[in-house]
Amino acid sequence: MKYMRVDRILPDDLVKEIQKYIQGEYIYIPSVPEKKKRWGEKSKSRDYLKARNAKILNQYMGGQSISNLAEEFFLSDSSIKKIVYKKDK
Repeated sequence: MKYMRVDRILPDDLVKEIQKYIQGEYIYIPSVPEKKKRWGEKSKSRDYLKARNAKILNQYMGGQSISNLAEEFFLSDSSIKKIVYKKDK
């Protein structure tokens, strides 16, 4: 979460109105639900994991063993199994 100085982004009259309720403390203003991003969308972690999992699945379908994939991708056998046996491929 990034903090911003309110006096740099909001009009003075709005800042004064907010100061009637709170002064010198942090407040959280949630995102509008329609603009809220899902986990990993901003950092691209979601895309990275999707590509990694596709690579794991392709290598498994190509004959790689679960234990070899676990070693190559630094994951447990159980994590590899969750990826390759996932029902909604």
